Amino acid sequence: MREAHPTERAVGVDHYVSDCEGVGGRLRARPGDFRVREIERFEWESVDADPGSYPHVVFRATLAGWDTNDFARALSDRLGISRERVSWAGTKDKRAVSTQLFSIRAPDPDDTAGVDASAVGAVGLDEAEIEVLGRAGRAIRFGDLAGNAFTVVVHDTERPGRVDAITEQLRAFAAGEGVPGVGDGGSATDDPGSASVRGDADAERSDGPTTVGVPNYFGGQRFGSLRPVTHEVGLEAVRGNWRGAVLAYVGRPHEREPGSTREARAFAEREAASGTPDWNAILDRLPRRLGFERAMVQRLVENDARRREDFREALEAVPSNLQGLFVNAAQSYLFNRMLSARLERGLPFARAVAGDVVCFADGNSGALALPDPDCRQQVDEGRVETVDRHVARGRAFVTAPLVGTATEFSEGEPGAIERSVCEEAGLEPADFDLPGEFHSTGTRRAILCRTDLTVRQDPLTFEFSLPKGSYATVVLREFLKTDPVALG
Repeated sequence: MREAHPTERAVGVDHYVSDCEGVGGRLRARPGDFRVREIERFEWESVDADPGSYPHVVFRATLAGWDTNDFARALSDRLGISRERVSWAGTKDKRAVSTQLFSIRAPDPDDTAGVDASAVGAVGLDEAEIEVLGRAGRAIRFGDLAGNAFTVVVHDTERPGRVDAITEQLRAFAAGEGVPGVGDGGSATDDPGSASVRGDADAERSDGPTTVGVPNYFGGQRFGSLRPVTHEVGLEAVRGNWRGAVLAYVGRPHEREPGSTREARAFAEREAASGTPDWNAILDRLPRRLGFERAMVQRLVENDARRREDFREALEAVPSNLQGLFVNAAQSYLFNRMLSARLERGLPFARAVAGDVVCFADGNSGALALPDPDCRQQVDEGRVETVDRHVARGRAFVTAPLVGTATEFSEGEPGAIERSVCEEAGLEPADFDLPGEFHSTGTRRAILCRTDLTVRQDPLTFEFSLPKGSYATVVLREFLKTDPVALG
């Protein structure tokens, strides 16, 4: 297998599935090159519905150059309300044109007039188009969507002829034919003379979509695209090292950051390592643009931080969704490591092996089949063939855990991988029994991401849809094989 970029390996993504060279190129070179639209799964009433019964205004926003959190903050400031009253189903990257659902709730049950639909629709924010849709009885929650549809243009490609070879290898992976050169992956794609490896004009072409598959890794955005430390904050929190978690976020300078930011973070690390750290001095050094870091240190100043709990309270100074994201990123890192280890051992992704846990399809997930983590089954030797038929038809999904307090590991070789990854990280499920937003019971996630992919040339354009929680960049990385920063 071809080894992944060092930045990807730092977040648990060790390999590519396709073993030939990538096409190179850049994403997001021009406005509109990266478009994502939510595949919605949320119901609302008309805008004239009784605000007493339906206190949440639902609207669709098309955003260019907006991170979802930043848009929510700007919107709430413009409306004069708390940012915590703005909810959404999925976080989108600011370097994309994204179309997604939001809701805004009333401040309390006796003040439904506090959310005026016309006021929401009239908000003027640059590069944001807002369409008020109606009212709902509850807020949109994270995950209240079926998936996302993507249209992505790649510029400055170096080897566009490799697209067909890569597509063929990803098709074989989706079909359960294995990974070239690994374990039982001895498919036709291993033949150096085959069209799938040559990647030349002789490769079979089709105008229609091709079903391809990749390991369902968490992409770099989950961990911080420029400075991938979010999972390190979460790992320290789960270990109960609240001080280490704060310093992982405030410190840890990264070479891709501006010089002033690197210097401020380095100063924070040196000062924190002293016997009597001056938190005020650290706060003075941190640039204003590091709002969350400053909020944490400000809380340390206020508490004259000495106790272990003072550092947990510092982490709680940031928005609640970011607190949860720290632990989610730690779970994502462990999950990525499990998938990398499964690849290395040559275990299939589109088929089950004895000991795997499969989840059956959620009947309410709509057009994109999604696994129901509450409907699962341990696969024993005698059931493998039956389960594989369900997997092939999209009725079941081989899974690995997002570790939490309720996690039960798989058996056999998959279980050995899961336990080994947690042991290497010094963690066990009970460690996720934490206060507030840091607590997680865990769940299970499909290990294979399948999609019907359409590719067009001049310019090179990819069109595909993914279920919620899966990352477009995890598909695109196989084709570009470039520095993850170029993927955004």
